[in-house]
Amino acid sequence: MSQLPVPGRDTVYVWFGREGGGRPAPAGWLLRRAGATLLGRAQAQIVVGHGPYGRPVVAASGVEARRELPVSVSRADGVVVVAARPAGPVGVDVEWLRPLPAVALARRWYAPAEAVWLAGRPADGRAADFLRLWTAKEAVGKALGVGLRDGGLRRPMPEPGGPGGDGPLRPVPGGGGLRVGHPPVGGGLVLAVAVLAADAPPVEVVVVEGEVGAAQRTGHVAAVRSASTERTSLPVVVRGS
Repeated sequence: MSQLPVPGRDTVYVWFGREGGGRPAPAGWLLRRAGATLLGRAQAQIVVGHGPYGRPVVAASGVEARRELPVSVSRADGVVVVAARPAGPVGVDVEWLRPLPAVALARRWYAPAEAVWLAGRPADGRAADFLRLWTAKEAVGKALGVGLRDGGLRRPMPEPGGPGGDGPLRPVPGGGGLRVGHPPVGGGLVLAVAVLAADAPPVEVVVVEGEVGAAQRTGHVAAVRSASTERTSLPVVVRGS
């Protein structure tokens, strides 16, 4: 983990939080922490609200003019992720790696070229490849402020495992400055981060809260799935599709 923030360097910061014991998600607390850290204010001066389409808004209030911090939030069965980037738009999405009918889902929801590509991947890695594409599309949609509306699921993404592999933010085909990547976090999670930027900024995982706090020392999220009902944005395959 690096010191926060780094003056003059465009960086995406990612906070992990953990739900547990029936308590509400700590998204609001994480957003206030991000705002206080990156806007240089006390948490009491950080205002958290919602913009169009439910987009989270984080701003610093006070004597000076109101300052906003571009942020994005994602949840997946007990894990909450907040990404913040002072230099411009950011999107984040997280999913648990798990078995799923990857090829059937891709044929239903992705562009034909991506479905063909996924069908040609090794069977034991298709679920991970499907989720990397899915989280990339979600993160890009959030960075654009539109989510998956207007054909977002068919928006082409850089192939996972292609040049640069997982980690670095790579250009989205035809994206006009859009970049997306999958910083490795371990623990059975697939994380995607997207930005609008001429150059790829580094991504720093800066905080891991609660039961996974030990991961702060390793840079990995050593989380265990709970038995609660999974909350995900993934669609359900219709029989016969």
